[in-house]
This record gives sequence, structure tokens and C-alpha cells, in this order.
Amino acid sequence: MSDSVSKAGSKGSEIDVTVADSEKLPEKVDAPPVPLDAHYDPALVARVKRKIDWRMLPLLGFVYSISLIDRTNLGVARIAGMQQDLHLDIGERYSIASMVYFPPYILLEVPGNVILRWLGARSWITICVVGWGAAQTGMAFVPTWGVLCLTRVLLGAFEAGFFPAMAFIITTWYKRAEVQKRLAVFYLTAILLTGFSSILAYGLQLIGDRGGLRGWRWIFLIEGLLTISLGVVTWFYIPDFPDKNTFLTKEETKLVLDRIEADRQDSLPDPMTGKKILKHMADPFLWSCAFMFMSSTMPAYTIAFFTSILLQGMGFGIRDSLVLGAPPYVAAAISTYVFAWLADRTQRRAFWIFIQSLITITGLFVTAYGKLNGVRYFGLFLINMGASGCIPTILAYNANNIVSHSKRSVSTAIIVAFGGVGGIFSTLVFRQKDYPTYMPGIWATLACQLFMITLLSINTFVFHRRNKLAAEGKRINEETPGFYYTL
Repeated sequence: MSDSVSKAGSKGSEIDVTVADSEKLPEKVDAPPVPLDAHYDPALVARVKRKIDWRMLPLLGFVYSISLIDRTNLGVARIAGMQQDLHLDIGERYSIASMVYFPPYILLEVPGNVILRWLGARSWITICVVGWGAAQTGMAFVPTWGVLCLTRVLLGAFEAGFFPAMAFIITTWYKRAEVQKRLAVFYLTAILLTGFSSILAYGLQLIGDRGGLRGWRWIFLIEGLLTISLGVVTWFYIPDFPDKNTFLTKEETKLVLDRIEADRQDSLPDPMTGKKILKHMADPFLWSCAFMFMSSTMPAYTIAFFTSILLQGMGFGIRDSLVLGAPPYVAAAISTYVFAWLADRTQRRAFWIFIQSLITITGLFVTAYGKLNGVRYFGLFLINMGASGCIPTILAYNANNIVSHSKRSVSTAIIVAFGGVGGIFSTLVFRQKDYPTYMPGIWATLACQLFMITLLSINTFVFHRRNKLAAEGKRINEETPGFYYTL
């Protein structure tokens, strides 16, 4: 199958160039080539995109929200009675129980994305979801603090494969200018449901001592069983990669592949080899995105782990601390989508990451130095709005500036792994002995934001220079003729 592409010459003549679907467009022609997807009816393109959106985004967003709830519900369980029952007030037990989740989560990210291509999206995601659901259910029956830590390790091991797989899959289905809104949709779904998880947890712990279980244990039991049920749903509904999907027609699949090929010339997967992994890992941009993602997840995890505890430190009771934890997430969901829309509309990422980082910094200062509890509570809104919005923006920033499935797989896994490093930092710098103000933790989070802005500035300078050289014909970006970095 081949497409006939018509190009106008510099003197008005026409040149016919035949291009195979699987081939790259010519490097030099008399005028810019017509994209492979130019002949498709815009109404058909919009219909296919909606079909993909509804098939993927709601379920992935719901499953991801459950993963966030399952990994961060220690805070609400703690103030609901777990601290007294498991003696988490001794030393740094709570921080350690929070932290042990992250080492397996970090170490298993890259192997998880390698397995993803081998097993396929449906099988791998189902294994991950059912596995961490079982670990979460087991937390309802832990007799001691040590066993709690063991279940947290298992939770981290199974959740490690899910988020990078999900982000990788989404970026393979859409053009670069369409990615962030999609990442934001599933992420804002997660933000909203995570925010209301504190209210859900409050309701669950009101079950009280029934069936031989304390109220906080019911939180883990019911949320764990819900996760396992979702794992079964993913087996029947999660789509695979575009070239392997079964829910689109052949014509619709070709449309998707043509759009990706026209956008960045990596519609079909390239083989994953050890040599390629090492080559991709040598790219400084990958590591800059990893450290930026770490800096953005640190305040996000802080909000998740410590909001109810910070509110309790402001003088609110258990009920009010849990209920007041939800509104900042609603604000974050709205701002996340607004910034995603702006970023996709302007086709700029770095500027909006910078703006959201400034919002986070403002929130940190307000929470740290506000005199009134209402003002400090408003600071939590700002922290959550800035940090939550940065997460999908950085993922889109990375996805927009790389080519090939193998590099996308490796980079996504490493970046998400560094998000786990941000979680470790959060649990280490927000120490029990600093309760209720946690000033050292707030200053450490501020330092991470400044570090992220520095890396962002360096990337912007380098990409601007590379794009200028590419426009002058002196450089080929990402070994792909016609490719320009998104600033």
C-alpha cells in the first residue's frame, strides 16, 4: 500500500513522490512534504480519537486513582487508629512504613516496561493491578509494624509496572500536540478521586470494630478488594498498542498509524536491545526530566501523605482533617486540565512547567509562614495545584522530545522511577520530630522546585539552539529529519 504525495516546486511545477506507509519521508524536496494523514477527513479523525479516548482514559484514570489511594492511604489510616494499634508513634516508624514502598517501585520500573512489550498491555496491567490489590487487602490483617512494612514493599513492587506502562501506552496513540490533555484527563480523574478518598476513608473507619476488624483495617480491606475487581475489568477492556489493537477497524488503525508517522515517524515499534537501552540512558535530557519529575512528585506526595496530619496540627479534629483534605484536590484537578489545555494549544511545555512551579513555591511559603489557619490551608491548595499540574506536563514534555518506542519505553520508566525518589525524599524530610509545622520538609521541597526551574532553563536553551541549527540545515534532531524539539 502506498500514498501519492503531491509537492509544489519552487517555480510552481508539481512533483509526484510515492512514499510507502512504513518509510520515512524524503529528507530534501522542493517544498515541505504533505503529511501522511493530510488526506483523512477531519470528522473521521475526530471520531476515531473520541473512540480511543473513551476506550482508554476513563478506565486508566480510575485505576490510577486507586493506585494513588492505595499507596497514600497510610495518612488517613494513621489518624483513624492505626498509629495506636501498631505503635507508629515510636521513632520514625510511620515515615519508614511510608518509605519502604519506594525502593521496589523505583528498581522495577524499567524491567516492567520491557515486560510490557513482551506480555502486552492487557496481561501486564492486569497482573500489576491484581497484585497490588492483594497486597493492599493484606494490610487489613497486619499484626505488627514490621508486617505492615512487608506489605508496603509488595505494594510498591506490583505498582511499579503500572504507571510507566500507562503513560507509555497513551503517548503511542496520539500526536505530540495531543498528548498532554490526555495525560491530564486521566491524572485529574486520579486527583479528584484521591482527594475524596479521605472522605471515603472517614466513612469506612466509622464501620468501627465489626467482624473482628478495627475501623482503619476496613479502609485497607474494602479498597484492596475494589482494586482486585478493577484488575479483572482491565483484562477485558484495556487496549494494546496501536499496531496490536483489536477494537478499531483496519482503516481506523491505519489512520492512527499514519498520524503518528507523520508527526514523529515512530508509528511502529523498534526492537528493544541492551545496546539501545544503554544508548537511551546516556541522553542527558532523560535525566533532566527524571530529576524534574522527582521535584514535582515530592510536594505531591507530601500533600498525599501529610495533608490530614498537617490539618490536625492546625487544630482540626479527625473528622474535619479528613473532610478538609478533599477541596485542594478539586482545585488541583481544574488547574491541571486548564494548564494542559494551554500547553497543547500553545504547543509549549517548559513555560507552563515554570508557572506551575511558581504556584507551588508560593503555596509552600503561605503554608509555612501564614499566621491564620485559613491562610495556611489556602497554601495547601496552591501546593497541590502547582505540583499536580507539573506531573502530566513533564511527562508530555519528555514524550514530545523523543523518537522511537524503545526510547519512549526506557525514558518513561526511568522518569516515573524518579517520581518514587521524590516520594522517598518526602517521607524522609517530613519527620515526626518536626510535627506539626514540618519546616525542614517545606524548605527541602522549596529547594527541589528551584532545582527543577534550573534544569528547565538549561533544557530550553539547548533545545532552542538545536532547533535553530536544524532550521539552518546544520543538524538533524533525534536522528529524524524534520524533527524539532518542543520548548
